[in-house]
Amino acid sequence: MEVRYTAEHEWVAIEGNRATVGITDYAQRALGDLVFVQLPTVGSAISRGTVAAVVESVKAASDIFSPLTGHIIDMNPATVSDPSLVNTDPTGAGWLFKIEWSDASELTHLLDESAYRQIAQ
Repeated sequence: MEVRYTAEHEWVAIEGNRATVGITDYAQRALGDLVFVQLPTVGSAISRGTVAAVVESVKAASDIFSPLTGHIIDMNPATVSDPSLVNTDPTGAGWLFKIEWSDASELTHLLDESAYRQIAQ
């Protein structure tokens, strides 16, 4: 499994042609305590850069953009019923959705950990 990042503070764990997506620890700290999570519908088509999910905290609502083009193959209902999972374990139990991606060229838009650290300061 390879983990990459977006400039919008999402992490992307890539395994073959599937990717698990969530928000980074930096993003959850900036948002504060989450009170609402809206996730995409399993089976829906999604394009890179379009809104896939929404998270809302006591401070603000934030769109979560799809890092890759493909189809939603899973979503994490635990984060809908308990949004605090995204705060307490953003890169584990707080994952948001999974994509079966279709365009390998889009992987070049994702950042490695070193590049992400430079923007998440």
